[in-house]
Parts: sequence; C-alpha cells; structure tokens
Amino acid sequence: MKFKAAIFDMDGLLLDTEQVCMKIFEQACDTVGAPFLKDTYLSIIGCNAQRINQILTDGYAPYMDYQIIHNEWRKRYNAVVLHEAIPVRHGVIDMLDWLKYHKIPCAVATSTQKDVAQVKLKLAGLDHYFDNITTGCEVTNSKPAPEIYELAAQRLDIHPHDCLAFEDSNNGVKAAVAAGMETFQIPDLVQPSSDVIELGHAILPTMNDVLIHLQKKVA
Repeated sequence: MKFKAAIFDMDGLLLDTEQVCMKIFEQACDTVGAPFLKDTYLSIIGCNAQRINQILTDGYAPYMDYQIIHNEWRKRYNAVVLHEAIPVRHGVIDMLDWLKYHKIPCAVATSTQKDVAQVKLKLAGLDHYFDNITTGCEVTNSKPAPEIYELAAQRLDIHPHDCLAFEDSNNGVKAAVAAGMETFQIPDLVQPSSDVIELGHAILPTMNDVLIHLQKKVA
C-alpha cells in the first residue's frame, strides 16, 4: 500500500450527525425567536468552535445577540449527543475493519471539542478503532487550514503525504488537500463547491464506494 495511515473527519463522515445538529439549531432559533439562516449555518460545517462562533455572530448580528441562540443550541445539542448514540454512516465499519486488518493506523481530525468527540465515538462504538483524536480546540487555525490534519499525522508519526484523509465538508477537504493527503470526499449536507471540485480529489457517494476503490488499488 502506498499509504501508511488514515485520518477521518467525524461529524457527517463517520457519524450521521449533521442532520441532527442542523435540526437542533433550527429548533433553538425557533425557541428564541430568531430566523433560521440556512446558508449561514451550512457555511460553518467543518469549522472549529471559534470559527463557528465568529460566522454565526456576524450572521445573526442584524437579528439578535448570537449567544442567546448559542446557549439554547448547546443545551439541546448536549442533551442528545452526550447521551444517545449517533448512527454510524453507511460503510464506515467495513472501512475501519479493512484498515485494521491491514494494520493501518487510524486517527480522527474533527473540529468538535475533544470531550464531546470522545463521548460521541464511544457511544457509537467506534473509539477503539483510533490511535488518537485531534480536535479543533487543539489548533490555532480551523479547517480549511491544514493544521488539524498535520497535527493528527504528527501524532501518528507519519508524514502527511503518506496519509489518506476522509471528509464530507468543503472546509475539511480544503484542509486535507492543503496538508498534502490523498483525500476522499463523501458529501453529506453540502455538495462540493466548484472550487473544491477543482482540487482534483476523489468524490464518491458512500464509504463503501471508497472502500471498493481502495481494494482495487491494492489488489
């Protein structure tokens, strides 16, 4: 195999979280009397907490103090994701088992804060697959900057150019490609934008399709 490690985004890629999270945000907006700005919301996918806060603060400035929405959103979100297993996306287990069989180390590079990410992966039964979890709160620059992927590779002691990256979001893809990783995008809520498509990475509909692609390459 030409690759020596695999690094995965979490929300919308390993776990079917994005639909859940967006629905909760919309409910929070309704509760506090704010409009649901869907385009603004979709633009935060893949970003870390600091970047999300900035985007939503700016977006909701004409309507109300975003922190009012944030507090309601966080309360509702934590009530779900800290206590209930989020469904694992189709094909993820097969991919992780295949990599484990071939002794390929795996890591997570997620914009989610570390304690929440650990709980999500544990509740979903995925935590034992990963050698480390690198999160948005551990880097200065959020996706689409490559810093989170570079740190995840460093913790595996493997050069980024020798890593596969798996992403759903445009921000995440930009980060992984900038880190020099062979990148696979499995879109979720947001389809690849024209500038992301131009990056030339592989875009496939499911993780099973990615697995078939990799199996053919190493056969």
